[in-house]
Amino acid sequence: MTIVNSNSDVDRIPLIRASGITKTFPGTRALSDVSLSVGSGEIVAVVGQNGSGKSTFVKILAGIYEMDSGTLEVRGADGEMLSSKQAQDELHFIHQDLGLVSDLSAVENLALGHQAGARALAPRQGRLERRRARELVRGFGCDFDVTTPISKLSPPERTIVAIVRALEGWTRPDNVLVLDEPTAALHGDEVDMLFTAVRRVAENGAGVLFISHRLDEVLGLADRVVAFRDGEVVADERIAGVDEAALVQMIVGREVSEADLDLVPIGGEPILSVRGLSGGRLKSLDLDLRPGEVVGVTGLIGSGREHLAPLVFGSIPRSGEVRLNGEVLPGNRPAYSIRTGVAYVPADRRADGAVMEMSLRENLTLPMLSPLRRGFGRLSRKAELAEARHWIASTEIRPPDPARQLDKFSGGNQQKVVLAKCLRTKPRVLLLDEPTQGVDVGAKAAIYELIANAANAGCAVLVCSSDVKEVRLLSSRVLVLRDGELVAELSKGEASESRVFGASAGVQVG
Repeated sequence: MTIVNSNSDVDRIPLIRASGITKTFPGTRALSDVSLSVGSGEIVAVVGQNGSGKSTFVKILAGIYEMDSGTLEVRGADGEMLSSKQAQDELHFIHQDLGLVSDLSAVENLALGHQAGARALAPRQGRLERRRARELVRGFGCDFDVTTPISKLSPPERTIVAIVRALEGWTRPDNVLVLDEPTAALHGDEVDMLFTAVRRVAENGAGVLFISHRLDEVLGLADRVVAFRDGEVVADERIAGVDEAALVQMIVGREVSEADLDLVPIGGEPILSVRGLSGGRLKSLDLDLRPGEVVGVTGLIGSGREHLAPLVFGSIPRSGEVRLNGEVLPGNRPAYSIRTGVAYVPADRRADGAVMEMSLRENLTLPMLSPLRRGFGRLSRKAELAEARHWIASTEIRPPDPARQLDKFSGGNQQKVVLAKCLRTKPRVLLLDEPTQGVDVGAKAAIYELIANAANAGCAVLVCSSDVKEVRLLSSRVLVLRDGELVAELSKGEASESRVFGASAGVQVG
């Protein structure tokens, strides 16, 4: 275990104080002797790999889980330190799943945050409520219809609603705001608006606990960083003395080199040819992809980047032409794309990439069952289990339990499952949309290696990502989209972060 150096400011008024917290689930110790504090005006980042204990700690704060041992105190209105159950009104949460009611509108979800009893569930569409909701949303630079059901809003819009609800109606400035991966669905200006709001509440005396996989955000926002590993706190450092390399070492316990992916040279005729592809926000794109080639596509939200992979796959309506080895792939027929050798990893793995209620084994084998059938077409459970175990071992999924429901795995391991079930079909073309969104640095390195291995085996790979570092790392060339159009095509050597961002934003960078 790493020695913890506690560098919290002694003059800060403590708002949360956790001491010796332990939590055990059947067969797993999720937290072991965890101690952590957050002071008034302090932003504390909590980092760690998926499964390190971060989410368990947050759920104990929220009262979802009960600790086995330890103490958890929260500062009450009178300045006394109370048990967390006595001071729940002082804690405000934005969870990974946002905690919104999908069938209700933004107005109604905001009403749930400050209404009680039966009235909290009654639709509130009065003029004052709508006006107030619009004002709060516009405070984050957004202007969408607040009477639209949450299920019909975009992921960034849903996140803004959850943030507004958490910040609305604070009774005193020194409350505590807990943010669990709040930027997973946000980009660019939306992240900046969130961070401005977070800094404002901290300046007013609040304490902030910020859980994130995005290390640049941790370095840019936090005053202090606490690292979890295997259920323990292994580091507690002032952010001023920490850089990204040190953060990575805190999180994984070793240096992670993402640069050496050992991609072999590419060549040959295009396997995938796209001409005049349009749909969503994309306008008439041409693209060629060769065997063994990894092409990265990036751009700001609304650039059309988010529509490219599903358009090629055929899961959303398109115009234009897509050819695989010269054969035209019909639109709106993703099953045909799969049969001909095109695999797709969508951005939202929970909604579109897997069946979360099914087991790991079922998710891995579902896309291609015919090799597992025996006499009279009967599915062989023995063959299915052997196949699942092979892919669990080759992709290092943890825990290696084929019968475990997929929803019970960490986000990084869920993403490995989605990628593995695509690789199992031995695709000729692999389409990846935000392939490492919401996963930790350890899982990210493993996913990069799987992508490199697929390319080295001759698969043509298209990586669509908002993460410029990721695109530059993986790709032999980078395409930049803006307003639905291709505005730059850069070789790996040309694709500096400043040049890629400049092309995305329409700014000339030398």
